[in-house]
Amino acid sequence: MADYSPPDGREKAKGKAKNRKGNRRRKTKKAPNRAPGDGKAKARQSESSWRRPPHNSYKQAYAAIDLGTNNCRLLIARPSEDNFVVIDAFSRVVRLGEGLAQTGRLSDAAMDRALGALKICSDKLRKRNVHLARSVATEACRRASNGEAFIERVRKETGIALNIISAQEEARLAVLGCHILLEDGIGPAIIFDIGGGSTELVLIEPGAPVPRILDWQSVPWGVVSLTETVGKEVGPQEDRLARYEKMKQLVLESFAEFSDRIEPHRSPDQRLLGTSGTVTTLASVHLGLPHYDRSQVDGLIVPTDSMVDISQRLSAMSPAERAELDCIGHERAELVVAGCAILEAILEIWSAPRLGVADRGIREGILRSLMTADAEGSEAQAALRQAKSEGVSG
Repeated sequence: MADYSPPDGREKAKGKAKNRKGNRRRKTKKAPNRAPGDGKAKARQSESSWRRPPHNSYKQAYAAIDLGTNNCRLLIARPSEDNFVVIDAFSRVVRLGEGLAQTGRLSDAAMDRALGALKICSDKLRKRNVHLARSVATEACRRASNGEAFIERVRKETGIALNIISAQEEARLAVLGCHILLEDGIGPAIIFDIGGGSTELVLIEPGAPVPRILDWQSVPWGVVSLTETVGKEVGPQEDRLARYEKMKQLVLESFAEFSDRIEPHRSPDQRLLGTSGTVTTLASVHLGLPHYDRSQVDGLIVPTDSMVDISQRLSAMSPAERAELDCIGHERAELVVAGCAILEAILEIWSAPRLGVADRGIREGILRSLMTADAEGSEAQAALRQAKSEGVSG
């Protein structure tokens, strides 16, 4: 299977890892403002869309690395009875795609930042005795003329074998990682992922253990690429609002054909689920959180009117004013406006009364794929041994 890969060139660790108290799952408070039958409830249901690997005590660790245009993220988990338990995680803003829109290349500074983060990931893979891992790179490496050379440099300096995945594979993994949070309903729905260098819209048909993808589209507009293409914010508020409108129009024009294709699937009660830093940030602002809290955001259902109102307020502010807001700060003050413009464009393409928010996506999709592939491989080997045994005894 495409999702099955060796643990980045490392040998399987020998011996058993000692139990650590810190690895036990902590209880979290229920998030406010959730609609009945929300994604959290669905996540607790038995998930038949994957198979738990049949390892003794389920001690094997699996890892997923997602190197995007703006962030480098790592997730390490072990299978549990109904899903998996995260035992380690890492995330760092590396701005790998910085300057890419102008030069078509990854800059030396950006590559050095990403390598620094990946070296930390490499250390964690070794310390956690990871059994299987898959490491992927997305839009920045797809677009950069020196993307392949950077991948080779990463392999030599960290031992991590990054795979540059297609936009279609990126969309599939995002759906696989977060679809269980989709609000209950009838008919097709859209799951979207606003990244640093691209945005994916996926029309799905729920109902099966894994949703069937009816149509999808990826455009090269993410929070970094859109910001750099339109240029920095300058001038008074009216200039900022004009810049914001230009961003929206670029996204709408890029998705125009997709919007036409999905016309037959529209319904009165359309559903929408988003996975990205944009939607989790705006959800945090909606809740008035003093700092980001995943337990309150992941699985939240927010009225889309509230998200539009927040987006328009942020777009009218100066970067300095946005930087003073909780859950935005200086790190997101510039890029969040592009995310707001992309989100508003999506809401024009597929209007929905509510928006589901997911703080999960590609990494979780990779983990589920790895665990399922490992389980299927183990079952196939067991069946082969059984067949050989019966052949000999017969």
